[in-house]
Amino acid sequence: MGGLTRATEDYLKHIWSANEWSDEPVTTTQLARDMGLSPSTVSESIAKLAREGLVDHEKYQSIRLTDEGTTHALEMVRAHRLIETFLHSRLGYSWDEIHEEADALEHVVSPRFIEAIDDLLGTPEYDPHGDPIPRRDGSLPPRQAIPLDDAAEGEAIVVRVDDSDPERLREASRLGLYPGQTVRIEGGTISVNGERVDAGSFVGRVWVTDNR
Repeated sequence: MGGLTRATEDYLKHIWSANEWSDEPVTTTQLARDMGLSPSTVSESIAKLAREGLVDHEKYQSIRLTDEGTTHALEMVRAHRLIETFLHSRLGYSWDEIHEEADALEHVVSPRFIEAIDDLLGTPEYDPHGDPIPRRDGSLPPRQAIPLDDAAEGEAIVVRVDDSDPERLREASRLGLYPGQTVRIEGGTISVNGERVDAGSFVGRVWVTDNR
């Protein structure tokens, strides 16, 4: 979309996404694991991105996007999440199918196509998994969510479900564990639509409203 290679777009999107819901530093080891690549390949690619002014990185230190890198990353994240929303709401894809499809499409569509989807959908602020969709100016809708394991016992509303594991998404779907769903957290379990399940299965994958 921005004249970058597909590989560069993927790196920038992964680096930005790694810090969206976590404060942990982004490392080459983490990126290699998340992207299914060898650490040596990632190290070489990050060095190239640094030379191009898209990331800041010193050996054995964390990886940070530059302003230019952030701009490109947000363009990719916006495209990805709008495509996911379109596939789910207009084409009938289940929410465990849309991530992989959007990964492929985001690299080949034009900015005009993305803006047309945005207009058609009425400028949605969140994708089907509850992730905020970057606006046209690069700003983000508010995020008011905490990890499930930080929530107090009692009622809370599901805000986000991580989309990296299709199997977990299918389980969440079976339970009705969607953004907007009210759940009850009690004794290490979550009650959803009257069914109680082990909360540990969804730690690190579900975010809820702060009920403390």
